[in-house]
Amino acid sequence: MHWNFCSVIFFRDENCMKLRKLTIGDHPELIKLWKRSGLPYKPKGRDGRAHIAREMAANPGLFIGAFDGDILVGAIVATHDGRKGWLNRVAVDPDYRRQGLARKLTLAGERSLRGQGIRIFGLLIHSYNRASLKLAQAMGYTLHRDILYLSKRDSDHV
Repeated sequence: MHWNFCSVIFFRDENCMKLRKLTIGDHPELIKLWKRSGLPYKPKGRDGRAHIAREMAANPGLFIGAFDGDILVGAIVATHDGRKGWLNRVAVDPDYRRQGLARKLTLAGERSLRGQGIRIFGLLIHSYNRASLKLAQAMGYTLHRDILYLSKRDSDHV
């Protein structure tokens, strides 16, 4: 699936931003993007190549990348359990922020999930990430202060 936002967003030298489904071949560039974006990276667990390959197979078309030419400058990972969709790991290269790319990636993730019959979307945002919270609320997401997030991990590496 390809999206072209040339009429909406222009970047350096008026090159247009293109969104496309990521493949496992994009894994090295995805990891570099996450690192540039300041997202934590778990190479021995959830972010390792084998784990990402399984997740891509289980969620076809839901790993979406934004490219400036051949350079991956933004990405989102969408997943679902058949009932609720999750928009995870929204990452935008620091040099490309404040240009509407996170919004476009989020909308693309929502669109892909809708294509699989999902109508409820959730986001997890770190409490210190005020910019992401502000964007999510501007996009119609509701903050639920009465819901607590808990997790259990087999190790710190996953």
